[in-house]
Amino acid sequence: MTLDSETVLSARKLSKAVDGPDGRLTILEEVSLSVARGASLAIVGASGSGKTTLLGLLAGLDRPTGGEVTLDGQRLDTLDEEARARLRRRLVGFVFQSFHLLPALSAEENVMLPLELEGRDDARERAQKALGDVGLGQRLHHYPHQLSGGEQQRVALARAFVHGPALLFADEPTGNLDQRTGATITDLLFAMNREHATTLVLVTHDPKLAARCARTVHMRDGRLIEDAA
Repeated sequence: MTLDSETVLSARKLSKAVDGPDGRLTILEEVSLSVARGASLAIVGASGSGKTTLLGLLAGLDRPTGGEVTLDGQRLDTLDEEARARLRRRLVGFVFQSFHLLPALSAEENVMLPLELEGRDDARERAQKALGDVGLGQRLHHYPHQLSGGEQQRVALARAFVHGPALLFADEPTGNLDQRTGATITDLLFAMNREHATTLVLVTHDPKLAARCARTVHMRDGRLIEDAA
């Protein structure tokens, strides 16, 4: 696979296996793909197909047993965990199905957190703007338990975008939401993807959400079985 300046993410023969009581289990087998800068990609497949494992490897949250991942020109397999964490903080945003907000922190403080970890002195100002961008400018001081599921996911979106990531990884971002709220979050997700030129890579069971992406890849039994542009 040849990389160019327009490729922000690539995987080459990416594999993941684990040892269990019944022997070695292959979760992902020699997956290769590339994602252009600013593009949107959906990874779809049945439960157990390997799509969430693939997302975690692409994001550098886990290490493969074979193959390589290159993120914005940097080979992840050449980095230790601390270096991968620094790269993620600088380049990557995450949105998960379960929101993953810290309950003891307000909406504003949850969004400020990644900026504070970077030592940014404009964390509060940027967090307030990010929350305003997702329609929560009046919810800055509310805690997660005081927010609806849709509002919590908006906070998660603001937190993901607040540091201007090159890539956003989303794992079932509408999975815990009702249809109407999920549609609102989807519109926000793609609006922010478009306005910030952030590359979007998401895992979903929702065909409507996948159809909003410019490209879809299908997983089955740990393999890439289809790649439809």
